[in-house]
Amino acid sequence: MRIGIIGAGNIGSAVARKLATAGHSVKLANSKGPESISTLARDLGTIAVSKEEAVTDVDVVILSIPFAAYAGLTGLFRDVPDEVTVIDTSNYYPFRDGSISAVESGMVESVWVSAQIGRPVVKAWNAVLAYTLSEQGQLGGTVGRIAVPVAGDDAKGMTIAMQLVNATGFDAIDAGKLEESWRQQPGTPAYCTELTAVELVAALAAASKELAPVYRDVLIKEFMAARGDLTHEVMVLRNREATTGLKA
Repeated sequence: MRIGIIGAGNIGSAVARKLATAGHSVKLANSKGPESISTLARDLGTIAVSKEEAVTDVDVVILSIPFAAYAGLTGLFRDVPDEVTVIDTSNYYPFRDGSISAVESGMVESVWVSAQIGRPVVKAWNAVLAYTLSEQGQLGGTVGRIAVPVAGDDAKGMTIAMQLVNATGFDAIDAGKLEESWRQQPGTPAYCTELTAVELVAALAAASKELAPVYRDVLIKEFMAARGDLTHEVMVLRNREATTGLKA
């Protein structure tokens, strides 16, 4: 597939590398222009482009930018054909993004994203840590393979997103409609807990919309206070403990 990725941070870069390695044609863009990521793009096996070029002549666009930055993409998709699938990998963190009243009032994160860009989106790859994404993918059928939730309203878009998640090394789980994607947002049992497919289905069902932002804020405060002492394994364990009670 022809894929454009906007966002060259940890998640965007990891997805870009995985999909390029899997044989897809990948263009990579960021907010500063192609010159600023030319070396990175080459190392990832992609092509550095502007964000306008990233949404041109592609089958899929993957958006991997800070949540608040979506407001700056208004108009970018005006001439992008409807059949192009748009995938959102973002998460809302008020300490970083500022308070967004619509989300604070209950609008689901990716529903808000859709409203900003004027396009329906599929939500994927938001519920894994960057290290998990870059280092812990496995071949399909591997026992214990980590699963990733995918949510959206368009059947074709869901199929494409799930195929791409699988190509990055994870079991893709249909997490329902976009309105239900709060179940994979920060502070839920499905978020950054590295579960298998069976475990993830149960975690999605167990999510609490009321408690998710509470757990989200408690955990991020703890993680920020830990600074350099925080390992990947500890982050996964604390996410599990706080949201599910699972200790191992």
